Amino acid sequence: MDKSISLDLDDKKRMAQVAKALSAEIRIEILRLLCGNSYNINEIAEQLKLPQSSAATHVKLLEEAGLIETELMPAIRGSMKICKRAITSVEFLVKTDLEEDAKFIHMPIGNFVDYYVEPTCGIVSERGYIDEEDEPRCFYNPARTQAKLLWFGKGYVEYRFSNHLLTNRQLKSMEISMELCSEDHEYNMDYPSDITLWINGIEAGTWTCPGDFGGRRGKLNPSWWPDKNTQYGILKTWKLTREETFIDELPVSPLTLEAYHLEANAFISVKLGIKEDAKHAGGVNLFGSGFGDYQQDIRMKFVF
Repeated sequence: MDKSISLDLDDKKRMAQVAKALSAEIRIEILRLLCGNSYNINEIAEQLKLPQSSAATHVKLLEEAGLIETELMPAIRGSMKICKRAITSVEFLVKTDLEEDAKFIHMPIGNFVDYYVEPTCGIVSERGYIDEEDEPRCFYNPARTQAKLLWFGKGYVEYRFSNHLLTNRQLKSMEISMELCSEDHEYNMDYPSDITLWINGIEAGTWTCPGDFGGRRGKLNPSWWPDKNTQYGILKTWKLTREETFIDELPVSPLTLEAYHLEANAFISVKLGIKEDAKHAGGVNLFGSGFGDYQQDIRMKFVF
């Protein structure tokens, strides 16, 4: 699967991390090598005539930048780390949100106002499980507001965002972004799920996630979280404009901003889930700050 990352000047830490990983010719050579195949660290060291310790250090920097992925596999003695390319392109955008009149609302993933879920399901904070796993009632637990990761096999969760920022202003576009993947028992890289977003009850597009991602640790996951479980997701963005609706810059609906009636109530309803007639009913993992690969909760962005 082709995967790209796009970085701008507002993501200073991430841009610096990727730039550092690409600042040495030997690490670029490792990326070139992994374009054709997957290799363990010993094989990388042998092909590029490096000490094994040096190859391991370079691999770690590339992995931390999200440019490659690694997976521990059984070996004759213990285990070995298999390395493979994680992305096909990197885009550096020399721009910033300061160039536009933009406002943000950050919604913790545990602040949902309504839900219906079926197992597998659960909620965890940075410290541990909130209530019992695979018990839908745990979504009523008052401690749910501390959630950093939640998952369900079927159903939805609904959030309500204040629309006070829209008063007496002309809205150009609205974006909603969050880190997501499918939900299977433990993890399953080949487990598609049709994940749909509704805004004020109106369908804003469905993204088919290819799997429930694991095999390497999520960059932000706490140490207690088991390696065998879901580890990370993909950051997805739904964007409403005056022309149409997009997911990650790809048009998915002819509906415009006006069609979602963002000022009709005192809030904007955002519901995430699986449609009852979904072709791939593979559930949802929703990551908050402190879990997965991206240090964010659900982010709503208004551009005026």
